[in-house]
Amino acid sequence: MPLLALRGIRKQFGSNVVLDDVSLDVEAGEVVAIVGRSGSGKTTLLRCINGLERVDAGTIEFDGKPLPAGGTELREVRRHIGIVFQSLNLFPHHSVERNITLGPTITNGVALAEAKRVALDVLRQVDLEDKLHAYPSQLSGGQQQRVAIARALAMQPRLMLFDEITSALDPELVGEVVKVLERLAASGMTMVLVTHEMGFARRTADTLVFMHRGRIWERGPPKVLFAAPKTPELESFIRAVIDPQD
Repeated sequence: MPLLALRGIRKQFGSNVVLDDVSLDVEAGEVVAIVGRSGSGKTTLLRCINGLERVDAGTIEFDGKPLPAGGTELREVRRHIGIVFQSLNLFPHHSVERNITLGPTITNGVALAEAKRVALDVLRQVDLEDKLHAYPSQLSGGQQQRVAIARALAMQPRLMLFDEITSALDPELVGEVVKVLERLAASGMTMVLVTHEMGFARRTADTLVFMHRGRIWERGPPKVLFAAPKTPELESFIRAVIDPQD
């Protein structure tokens, strides 16, 4: 049984159909990279998986159970599904430590002392244990993004969703965030990433999903799809974005 199962997902805003009959399985420990041009529905798909958007048709199952529509049941499921956006949403008036301990203490009822221990542990995972008492304004963009990842990890999720988390970073800062993602993948974390980092997708993802016009156009092992795309749409996309040195 897959950890995450999407069946016939449809989502529209007014007359604009953003997702059209999207089906996808994600196995525990799998890394799925979702790529595609802007407006292809990638971010909306992540928001539906996390319950931030309600689907108009189709089903989402997490760990064999339907994703609740809202309320306490949905909040309980979200404890197990971490999500990190390109907009960091760190609290500027709180230290790095407090940004990380807020979720475990308030949402999960973890004692503050234990939450602080977890905060230090997850900061070690992203190579930022020396920034425990710093404030977001004292960090680079790459460091802030790594704190956002650490904050999500502190909730001990079973599934991590990442929405183009390197796209707002200066090129020299992208590598440090990609390194953290590669480490998470190697640790066995189940991950679904919307990304423009084609080198990372090809090296690290188990499955590449190419979305186009709200649908999954192609999916499969990244090296296979990069080497021999079956559709002109994916072939054109690869030509437009691929770095020959990746």
